[in-house]
Amino acid sequence: MKKIIITLMLPLCAVAGNAQTKAKTGTAKKTTATSKTPVKPAVAVFKTTLDSASYAFGNTMASSMKNDGLNSLNYELLVKGLKDAFGGASPQISPEKSQMAIANLFKTVSRQKHAPAIAAGKAFLENNKKKQGIQVTPSGLQYEVINRGTGIRPKATDTVLVNYKGTLTNGKQFDSSYDRNEPLSLPLNGVIAGWTEGLQLMQTGSKYRLFIPYELGYGERGAGADIPPYSTLIFEIELLKVNGK
Repeated sequence: MKKIIITLMLPLCAVAGNAQTKAKTGTAKKTTATSKTPVKPAVAVFKTTLDSASYAFGNTMASSMKNDGLNSLNYELLVKGLKDAFGGASPQISPEKSQMAIANLFKTVSRQKHAPAIAAGKAFLENNKKKQGIQVTPSGLQYEVINRGTGIRPKATDTVLVNYKGTLTNGKQFDSSYDRNEPLSLPLNGVIAGWTEGLQLMQTGSKYRLFIPYELGYGERGAGADIPPYSTLIFEIELLKVNGK
């Protein structure tokens, strides 16, 4: 999980003026003065290094948070939190609840940011499970038997030797042991949940195609540059050997 940095953000206030005038006859008429020129933010005055650094902290960290999809905060409470920490006051939220609140906020923002990808993955799986030969487990994992082997099935505590190819739902390949001409040995309890579950369905010598929802894959984080957050994944996997624990 990426390191979360709290940022100081200062609100910019736009000022509009309302003018009331009275006619010479004594009848009061209310008029509103509206400027067509955008109000520019107040220019900061930096008298010391502390001033410059304080502004830099707020601007730099807020820009980073904005890039992650967060567009605003409760500035009053943000400033209070900073003052309490610098002033040595007891926090009004425990460290555990603080981390949970921050994590939940970024999770909500991330889901909103990637809503199209989440919807596309869900639609793909809904359509895919209607195809002939597709089976669905209670967890939501979908699989198709390409070749059924006759050997033993691995347990979650076993190490297995596999060949595989992984793609996104748009067909883009992100990994392949076939291209490397080198099967992969791995412990089943050390991989994504979709693999742990799916490979236990297979007998040695089998080749399956797994369709893995993001919850059973790399989730909200994704993996590297090739697997975006909330990605539904497709794997063709050959179970070559079960090596035991």
